Amino acid sequence: MRVGNVVRSTKETEISVELNLDGTGTYDVSTGIGFLDHMLEQLSRHSLIDLKVRAKGDLHIDFHHTTEDSGIAIGEAFSQALGERKGITRYGSALIPMDETLTRVALDCSNRPYLIWKVNFTKPKLGEMDTELFKEWFQAFAQAAGVTLHVENLYGENNHHIVESCYKALARSLRQAIEIDPRKADAVPSTKGVLGGSL
Repeated sequence: MRVGNVVRSTKETEISVELNLDGTGTYDVSTGIGFLDHMLEQLSRHSLIDLKVRAKGDLHIDFHHTTEDSGIAIGEAFSQALGERKGITRYGSALIPMDETLTRVALDCSNRPYLIWKVNFTKPKLGEMDTELFKEWFQAFAQAAGVTLHVENLYGENNHHIVESCYKALARSLRQAIEIDPRKADAVPSTKGVLGGSL
């Protein structure tokens, strides 16, 4: 079983994450931020990664630390579960429509973290959450997970739809990338024999 368990404790947040890459999309998420919970539930459901998250943070200040640190912890658990990344398909992509919105994600579980974020919002908040924090979550996840991640909202008007399509596209791309390739299940998908480091 490809599972990850991470506990992250700082002066700003206390976060625990359990995930199973070979799950069924079962989730149990509580961060204290309703909209973030909703997005992480979408991530789990559409990637089929079982996800349990418990987060307590300094929400009386703002949502920044809890959002960023949850991305870090989930990314660390994801990387832990992948291990040497042996046998994975490695690459994934998805084009996700949601009503008037269309978002594209392409990623490489390369162990070389990088984020391209081409997503714009017309409102500063969704519910009580600052829309600028979504980039922080994706950046934190990509960095900790060791994923080269390109997120591009091609068009859209409704900010809720734009964000949700980003998480769903990430989920479907991850689902594709972490699948075991039956023709090379015993090999790291790289001519170097290891993922990470220089190109």
